[in-house]
Amino acid sequence: MKICVAGAGGAFGIKHLDALKNIEGVEVTSVVGRRPEAIEAFARERGIPHATVDLAESLARDDVDAVILSTPTQMHAEQAIACMRAGKHVLVEIPMADNLADSRELVRVQQETGLVAMAGHVRRFNPSHQWVHNRITAGEINIQQLDVQTYFFRRQNINAAGKPRSWTDHLLWHHACHTVDLFQYQTGEVASEVFGMQGPIHPELGIAMDMSIGLKTPSGALCTLSLSFNNDGPLGTFFRYICDNGTYIARYDDLVDGYEKPIDLSAVAVSNNGIELIDREFVSAIREGREPNGSVAQCLPAMETLDRIEQVLNGG
Repeated sequence: MKICVAGAGGAFGIKHLDALKNIEGVEVTSVVGRRPEAIEAFARERGIPHATVDLAESLARDDVDAVILSTPTQMHAEQAIACMRAGKHVLVEIPMADNLADSRELVRVQQETGLVAMAGHVRRFNPSHQWVHNRITAGEINIQQLDVQTYFFRRQNINAAGKPRSWTDHLLWHHACHTVDLFQYQTGEVASEVFGMQGPIHPELGIAMDMSIGLKTPSGALCTLSLSFNNDGPLGTFFRYICDNGTYIARYDDLVDGYEKPIDLSAVAVSNNGIELIDREFVSAIREGREPNGSVAQCLPAMETLDRIEQVLNGG
């Protein structure tokens, strides 16, 4: 399978490239970047035969079967639709769009073309969350409350690697998207009640730097989410699952119980790298002609919930 990675030189583009090297029968044949000299040098360094700053150039190539989009959020929906219009399967990094209308259009085009279109909701694949999901589906536990903290120190427009960004990140449509989808995926329900509060808008970035979100499912499970770009300390997201049969704390790919006793995740998946597991699911779904876990259709309810939260934040 021959794959193009767009946004290849960014922090997550590199993560996908490193992950794809571990998947048998996959070759990266094209990369897309923002600056010609930089992306051409990047391709030479990694032995990738084609580099461009124009995604359409890659989509026109016969040696591209599928595309992974690690580009700015605001480009996701338009680019993912362009990939499918060109007959290419697509994995678009989270979020699939930064508004509900574009998300729905992306799902409509996927249904029209029948191609594999997947959103990069990595929390579905992290072994820590998979372990919890497996116990839920086995009927061993049920979530009573999911408490989540998503914290960064990002008062400037920089990415996960500390480099300047060409676009502005968003607590709701990006970082909250992870937790909203995970909560609805783990409970098997769409939130029936939502609330949201946000702090002051940053005068230069134009976004809220602090946010609080609450969700409740019809069965009564709660989710409390705190997000901040103002936290001076370890960055990342930390999840506390309070269940009817135990408490579990997930920190990316690690899991402990309520007493900080480590839980063995070695048998959960073939890798402890969530990005690799997402890419493996994408490739497998294409090869097997099936809907992937994390398809854009499966993730649409999270976008609908985010839209409801945004309406609350805007006083609706």
